[in-house]
Amino acid sequence: MKAVSRVHITPHMHWDREWYFTTEASRILLVNNMEEILTRLEQDEEYKYYVLDGQTAVLEDYFAVMPESRPRVKQLVEAGKLIIGPWYTQTDTTIVSGESIVRNLMYGIRDCMAFGEPMKIGYLPDSFGMSGQLPHIYNGFGITRTMFWRGCSERHGTDKTEFLWQSADGSEVTAQVLPLGYAIGKYLPEDEAGLRKRLDSYFDVLEKASVTKNIMLPNGHDQMPLQQNIFAVMDKLREIYPQRQFVMSRFEEVFEQIDAHRNELATLKGEFIDGKYMRVHRTIGSTRMDIKIIHARIENKIVNILEPLATLAWTLGFEYHHGLLEKMWKEILKNHAHDSIGCCCSDKVHREIMSRFVLAEDMADNLTHFYMRKITDNMPQTDNDKLVMFNLMPWPREEVINTTIRLRASQFRLLDDKGNSIPYFIRCARELDPGLIDRQIVHYGNYEPFMEFDIQIEAILPSMGYRTLYIEPHASGKQVPTVKNTEALLENAFWQVEINRDGTLRLFDKESGLIYDRVLEIEESSDDGDEYDYSPSREEWRLTTAQGEHEVEVVHEGWQSRAVIRHRMAIPANLSERSARQQNGYLGAEVVITLSQNNRRIDVEVRLDNQADDHRVRVLIPTPFNPDTVLADTQFGSLTRPVNDEAMANWQTEGWKEAPLPVWNLLNYVVLQEKRNGLALFTEGLREFEVIGDDKKTFALTLLRGVGLLGKEDLLLRPGRPSGIKMPVPDSQLRGSLNCRFSLFSFNGSPENTGVAHQAKSWLTPVQCYNKIPWDAMKLNRATFTTPDSYSLLTLSPTGCLLSALKKAEDRDELIIRVFNPSESGTCDVTLSMSRAIKRCCETDMNERLQAEGHEAKCITEVFRPSQSRTFSIWLD
Repeated sequence: MKAVSRVHITPHMHWDREWYFTTEASRILLVNNMEEILTRLEQDEEYKYYVLDGQTAVLEDYFAVMPESRPRVKQLVEAGKLIIGPWYTQTDTTIVSGESIVRNLMYGIRDCMAFGEPMKIGYLPDSFGMSGQLPHIYNGFGITRTMFWRGCSERHGTDKTEFLWQSADGSEVTAQVLPLGYAIGKYLPEDEAGLRKRLDSYFDVLEKASVTKNIMLPNGHDQMPLQQNIFAVMDKLREIYPQRQFVMSRFEEVFEQIDAHRNELATLKGEFIDGKYMRVHRTIGSTRMDIKIIHARIENKIVNILEPLATLAWTLGFEYHHGLLEKMWKEILKNHAHDSIGCCCSDKVHREIMSRFVLAEDMADNLTHFYMRKITDNMPQTDNDKLVMFNLMPWPREEVINTTIRLRASQFRLLDDKGNSIPYFIRCARELDPGLIDRQIVHYGNYEPFMEFDIQIEAILPSMGYRTLYIEPHASGKQVPTVKNTEALLENAFWQVEINRDGTLRLFDKESGLIYDRVLEIEESSDDGDEYDYSPSREEWRLTTAQGEHEVEVVHEGWQSRAVIRHRMAIPANLSERSARQQNGYLGAEVVITLSQNNRRIDVEVRLDNQADDHRVRVLIPTPFNPDTVLADTQFGSLTRPVNDEAMANWQTEGWKEAPLPVWNLLNYVVLQEKRNGLALFTEGLREFEVIGDDKKTFALTLLRGVGLLGKEDLLLRPGRPSGIKMPVPDSQLRGSLNCRFSLFSFNGSPENTGVAHQAKSWLTPVQCYNKIPWDAMKLNRATFTTPDSYSLLTLSPTGCLLSALKKAEDRDELIIRVFNPSESGTCDVTLSMSRAIKRCCETDMNERLQAEGHEAKCITEVFRPSQSRTFSIWLD
């Protein structure tokens, strides 16, 4: 009898390090389960394979308490029986940055190499949707195969589970979707009735959807121990399904069969975030915004500030601390698993997630300060007071800088390297106890106080480098007056900002003549959802700050003006009050709008005081445009999405598992444009938006979403069972204060030609300042060499291709530079200018391995395809 299909049974476990349980709870089970797995693989030749969930963090957790098992693991990996990697943790793919995904694979593969070869499959069986840039990232590590569960439907171009998947730049992987999930072979019964009840319907679905008729029956589940009787089960399967072949195999054997049918496979492009057949939780980007915000802030600090700064220091002669950077990277990568960064966990786990972010941020801040100090301490005139300003962007910048200096004087002058007096504005001054500066001063009886000045200056800074100003104590400096008052609320060369009676803003763009009216209205509405999904209540009641009270304060400084608008809203305290139209809850919102001279951005900070439950808070930014699509950035590129998802019209009749809300994720920016005029919205950690309005379109940016349950059943937009489990999570109501920030940037032309992506990265990479004084409690010896007073390592254009990473190579004394084309449709050129002579410049993969001999880059004068990144290794003279 010819076999209907070949059924591949692969023993595995899916290991959530944390979820509704903590990491330590799962570690105890892990130690128990690993002993069973290792023993079975060692003692049973027929038990051929076990997949350790594609993430090396599992091994790291295990070896922390069982280091003596490392030789056993190494022997089994080398024998091909225990299958590990390629990830460090099974990452989310829609909320975390491209560099985070790259580092996840880089550290995961490097961890694997201590034991043997990693599994070369992009294995993400439970992540909530797939970024369209994953094929590009996978190819960067030599991975040409991927396996996942969530996000596909036939509207992507096929109803088959095997296909070719391409990124915008043409990168391609062979994909195997798990249409029924990764756990359909869990705890298989040994009796015929039980097997038929479980598998009859499964086989029909799997065989119908398969091109090759090689179907998968993964034998494992969340935290599931090894199934000891699997061979007895397989014997029973052969008995009751004689028309099918049953084999124990590894995933690679299935892909070999798929590759043999490549000419029959459809080619699909783009992201997979459809919730038709499995839930993808499109609105999980707004759960626990406090965690989302600190996560994005730390990503930016490490990638945009610390690594480039450490690279500058290394090129000047200091050590590049790979070990410290890896430690902080792994702290945040532990939080990048889908449940963890999705924030669909217990309150206790969320506290652990936050503590890892706090630790990583503390490490990043201290190492950043250390590198700035090392560079500054070893300049000429070492003991003189200085202010050193670091620009970690690869083009020169003219910036208004707010910083702080300390000195033992009540007045001072700022001087440049030519002795010219530099103007400044004192924002605030206060007296400091000398023990806060250096306890040794007080120890020897010197109690003369220090002064601390918050100052504002305007400076031109070199690209990817720094500039030094000299501080002369006890001298009268060149202080500037405040900016002049205008008839408008705020005004500069580009914008005129007026306030409406309801507390919203009217923005006049002087260059285009366009008016953006009723900007920064804050909308409050219900959320009857859970940690996975937003869902409105069935008795919705929408309120806005236009219906509440507000007051306004304006502050003018040297080169900046700020307007502070304070809103007070009475709102429903919970869903019951909303249904009864009661308002015993409270939402306070302090909106700070900052306008700098000669700057096209309008910077906004919102400080919320939330004293209510079960609601969503968004800020509305109307535009004069009426486009059908919206552009948002993604990893190493951008993509266009529809303003309205057409599937919303029929999702219930078509039986979708969740409504396909046109609520989308962004990473750093989103753009609405009509003809040549556009408005970009830059955010840090606010990674969820919707475009609303029938005529003129409005950005609706989510600031806060408060819910009280991890999982909840029968949501209006997600019918049926709860996702996860029904567990109280009162911390996820986010009662109390929450600070968030974003910025508005208008432009004329295309986003590529006007450098929207570059402006967003610049906003996310503030100038770093180090104030050198002759006292410090933490002493350091000087280096044997001298650092220059000013320095610029390299320069790239502020339009075209964009710098993604600048670091020292992991395994050799060379620079690693990763650059990408942020456009989704056009090519771009890049020309790198270095201040140091280059001995060699070669292209590498994302794992920093040199490409084939002879492939030397021309100093990175290359053409980049749409949404393509390329990595280069540079050996400096």
